[in-house]
Amino acid sequence: MEAVNYILKFAFDTLLMILIMRVWLQWVRADFYNPLSQFIVKVSNPLVTPMRRIIPGFGGMDLATIVLAYIVATLTFIVIPVLNGAPIDFILSAYLGLLFLIKQTGILLFIIMLIMAIMSWVVQGYNPTQMIFHQLTEPFLRPIKKIIPSIGGLDLSVLIAFLLLNVINIVLSNSVPYWRIV
Repeated sequence: MEAVNYILKFAFDTLLMILIMRVWLQWVRADFYNPLSQFIVKVSNPLVTPMRRIIPGFGGMDLATIVLAYIVATLTFIVIPVLNGAPIDFILSAYLGLLFLIKQTGILLFIIMLIMAIMSWVVQGYNPTQMIFHQLTEPFLRPIKKIIPSIGGLDLSVLIAFLLLNVINIVLSNSVPYWRIV
């Protein structure tokens, strides 16, 4: 049963990350023709397109994908516990789903910034993945860069962002008495 839990958790997490990336790419108006953008759109289209018929966008935001991401996050706390014999608690699952969606967005931001930092040491010249990651992280790093400029050519904004993300993670973790499957 542990292997089934692991596979389901991986599937829910992967789908959730793809949906978060889709919303995020649209929010920052990232290059649609970038290979990473194309991958995210093509993988998520079978789920997002039917939802768009039901839930229209609002103010430039893709509400259908946001709702779908929330549903996937909530289903994580319904399906896996039920398979393990736990009773269904929709209210707790909805609450944990919202927190999990926020937490996974922060984790994704952390991973992308970490990959960007490593790529900055290794990759020379233009790289389409590095360009899209820059577009994704710039709205988060720009306010930090305004407060703390580069010191001797060293950009500390990613380090400050890592610290802030960890503080948010601690606050989120403390708002839940226990994480059942996370």
